[in-house]
Amino acid sequence: MSFVPPNGTVATPDRTLDKAALYTNARRAAAGFRALGLGPGGAVAMLLRNDIPFLECTLAANWIGAHIAPVNWHLRGAEVRAILADSGAAVLVVHADLLAEIRPFVPDGIRIFVVEPSPGLIAAYGISDDAARGPDDLDRWETWRGGFEPAADEPAAGRFTMMYTSGTTAQPKGVTRSVTDRNALEQGRAMVAETFGLWNGMRAVMTGPMYHSATFVYATGCLGLDSDLFLMPKFDAEGLLRTIDARRAEGMHMVPTMFGRLVRLPEEVRRRHDVSSLRYVIHGAAPCPPGVKRAMIDWWGPVIHEYYGSTEAGIVSVASSEEWLARPGTVGRPRPATPVRIRDEAGSVLPPGAEGEIHMRLTPFTGFVYRNRPEPGEATAGGAWFTNGDIGRLDGDGYLYLCDRRKDMIISGGVNIYPSEIEGAICDHPAVRDCAVFGIPDEEYGEAVAAAVETDGAVTETEIRAHVAERLAKFKVPRVVAFHEALPREDTGKIFKRRLRDPYWAGAGRRI
Repeated sequence: MSFVPPNGTVATPDRTLDKAALYTNARRAAAGFRALGLGPGGAVAMLLRNDIPFLECTLAANWIGAHIAPVNWHLRGAEVRAILADSGAAVLVVHADLLAEIRPFVPDGIRIFVVEPSPGLIAAYGISDDAARGPDDLDRWETWRGGFEPAADEPAAGRFTMMYTSGTTAQPKGVTRSVTDRNALEQGRAMVAETFGLWNGMRAVMTGPMYHSATFVYATGCLGLDSDLFLMPKFDAEGLLRTIDARRAEGMHMVPTMFGRLVRLPEEVRRRHDVSSLRYVIHGAAPCPPGVKRAMIDWWGPVIHEYYGSTEAGIVSVASSEEWLARPGTVGRPRPATPVRIRDEAGSVLPPGAEGEIHMRLTPFTGFVYRNRPEPGEATAGGAWFTNGDIGRLDGDGYLYLCDRRKDMIISGGVNIYPSEIEGAICDHPAVRDCAVFGIPDEEYGEAVAAAVETDGAVTETEIRAHVAERLAKFKVPRVVAFHEALPREDTGKIFKRRLRDPYWAGAGRRI
């Protein structure tokens, strides 16, 4: 066959694999998927931490033209079930220790393959021996895929993904892409390399979970280049510094929470590690406190870049350190391929300086459809103008600034959290009459979840938090619960969230 894998390696603390071997493993799994009846239009779901099988599974699904659907492994059983059912996945590849809680929720007919966590993952997450082994009645990923000869055909000519995000509603949406046009693929890959700062020969570190759309694109972008990619099993501030020093790391994708933890390390710890190898560090997913960002630029130098984008629209703009220092708060100039317009509520384009809803144009590479959703496809196709509901402005030089969010979405540690889902869980408590959930400032995570609760009876903050924790992922549990005799309401009866939220933000020095 004519396909030649890129040069370089993928590695974890326990294992290093050259890309030729990685692609051979992926081709074996691709043959196995075909034997199960999977092919174009099918879907493979993953509930995996940062590990080499994540990359094998991704490459294997795309080799046969099937969509890959990474699932956030923090989600609880019913949340996972909803995504698996919506995706139509025929296969779930899951780390053994994550399976026990979600197995009763896996829809019938889905074939489950178990990945035993590596020693590095076991140490990082404190996984017990029994949990690491998992059940004996399911196929082990490595054994199963090792039973097939590598697929001998060429890989499918395209990129097939199904990334789940709550988008502009509280219900998860599968952002589904099937990019098969060769020009669109080449332009998209060049765009990813340019905006994320990827190049042949680079040494990259994956610091965050690859189920997020941005980290997924970063990791798969590295796979297509002659490069070395190291997967951190779990973010640890001093551990990252050791990794940068030992591996002479040059590129990374990060979120502001990581920056915050790094700058809070003792000075003697920071000085202990050489970070001079870094050339391009990109961050996004949430607002970064200005003081933290200045401290990081002072420490690491002008290698830090910030992007604005979304799962749906991809990367819209990038700001270098120099641009951000000259225009604090900017997220950069929109790229030529993804122009931005600021519109008012009537849809009219606003002039520079005016705040309004941010609309960006999708490219042939970022055009998508929502899985099983009634929205018209032409509104999300390449060339269409799309909005996430973010509010912003363009200055006279074309630099974009974010001002607010149309929706009540909370971004905590780079994770999108939707209040209505949490409000529903809280209102299920028999002592709760009504509630409002919103974001408040948090130095480490950017925002934290707060709940204002109107009750009919005696209930404590601990009970509310435990009630939510039983139903939703840990990161959705309110950090702050405040009780009210009566919540402020508009004339329509809708709770006036801004009156509840504004006091927390009054001294924060930022609006979101």
